[in-house]
Amino acid sequence: MEIKVVKQILEWNEDCSNEIKDTFEKKNIYMINVMGSPGAGKTSLIVNLINELRKYYKIAVIEGDIAGQIDAEKIKKMDIPVVQLNTDGACHIEAMSIKHILQYFNLDEIDVIIVENIGNLVCPAEFNIGEDIRVAILSIPEGDDKVEKYPLMFSTSEILVLNKYDMKSYFDFDDKKVESVARELNPNINIFRVSNKTKEGLNELVNALKNAIDKKIKK
Repeated sequence: MEIKVVKQILEWNEDCSNEIKDTFEKKNIYMINVMGSPGAGKTSLIVNLINELRKYYKIAVIEGDIAGQIDAEKIKKMDIPVVQLNTDGACHIEAMSIKHILQYFNLDEIDVIIVENIGNLVCPAEFNIGEDIRVAILSIPEGDDKVEKYPLMFSTSEILVLNKYDMKSYFDFDDKKVESVARELNPNINIFRVSNKTKEGLNELVNALKNAIDKKIKK
């Protein structure tokens, strides 16, 4: 019975995810799903991405948290349309929540939606939310064993950001091993070594996202 219930939930979520994809196809919108552990640097990365991508696109943000709106306030100060999604304990965002939120945006005035998913490496990987691309963040202080421990997150993401790379000399973090394991799980994954503090590697990541966005939306 438990297996049947989980299967039904996932199938229902997939149907809703496809509805969102259809809507975004018609509206010419590209959605980025940013995932990672608490403290991995999701919000800091999103802020840096906004500063660069807003030069080319009209951006909106959906901030996912269990509670509060601290991160949404940061985005609001950037004069970016933002909606806070509080899950009240749920460890992930589901497609239906995204669908309900879309009414709060003027989709005719948006090119790119960035979603900050709930902070963990397990549940968010299981639920498609209508995104065009998944960006998984692994920060150097978290350790180099996380790709092996949480394979679904990294096998289903198109991009892996090794974040806080400026701290590598302070931690026993084997980025070559991480890259090797990630590519065994997902040969097509693109890996970027990034520091939100020094901006190292940020241009390469922005260019990769810009190329992906431009392939979909018609400017």
